[in-house]
Amino acid sequence: LEWMADPWGDVTRAGDWLLELEARFAPGVVHLNHYCYGSLPWDAPVLIAAHGCVLTWWQAVHGEGSPQSWTRYHAEVAAGLRGANMVTAPTQAMLDGLTRLYAPIPRLFSTQNAPRFPAFRVIPHGADPERFQPLAKRPFILSAGNAGDGACNGELLDAVAAELPWPVAWAPEGEIPGVCKHLQICEARADAADLFGQAAVFALPSRYEPFGFAPLHAALAGCALVLGDIPSLRETWGDAALYASPEDAPAFGAALRRLVEDASFRETMAARARARALEWTPRRMAEEMRACYRALHAPRPETVVA
Repeated sequence: LEWMADPWGDVTRAGDWLLELEARFAPGVVHLNHYCYGSLPWDAPVLIAAHGCVLTWWQAVHGEGSPQSWTRYHAEVAAGLRGANMVTAPTQAMLDGLTRLYAPIPRLFSTQNAPRFPAFRVIPHGADPERFQPLAKRPFILSAGNAGDGACNGELLDAVAAELPWPVAWAPEGEIPGVCKHLQICEARADAADLFGQAAVFALPSRYEPFGFAPLHAALAGCALVLGDIPSLRETWGDAALYASPEDAPAFGAALRRLVEDASFRETMAARARARALEWTPRRMAEEMRACYRALHAPRPETVVA
């Protein structure tokens, strides 16, 4: 994978294998979930589904450009994107980030020699509403993710948890860092759907989310949402969530306290979030992706030679 440490020998071998697969099966469309393989000499049109990006993550988490060690990654991703015919992402915010980092700068190129940049489509993710159902709500706040990832911003939530009237539970992904002193860490074997179903409020002070599966699962399970005020989450949830800056612990705590202390408002916000979440179905996602396949695989008109 292109984001791993010094992966390029393996990336080359994987690319050769992928081209062999194309030669064997002659697909109508090549769908890639990683960027660098878009620059391979494919015969079929290429779609890249953008699920995230190290450099957009780095900017959001660290507030600065990535270090020199990521120069090769930038070049490979840029080449892959320009080799694609279409790029999809779950939010416009994700596409905007890719365009900002990787699109050609117009003033550097004449019209004749400007590298092509692909068509973009926004296809939100979906989740099965049958998997995440509202249960009898209990007085606790839930969060989920990798607490050691600066994008999840677990340290802010840990600080906020000490001042809240309800406990804050964290469903972990990966190792839990020692800085978490006030979060109640859920056991790894805990059923995630049950946790979401029982929680009254879901909190995620993210600095970076291309879309955010955890808020989607929480909303389907009837949680009121308090989220980091970043473009992708605003785009996805609109007025169906409360927001606070992921750098402003007092504001984030105030938003959570408002939901804890006002049951009527909490229920209103939970209903809004669930109604919004029910729009993001797997069927909708699949139909929109199939429309992309059809657009790419449409027969081209033959050139008439006079």
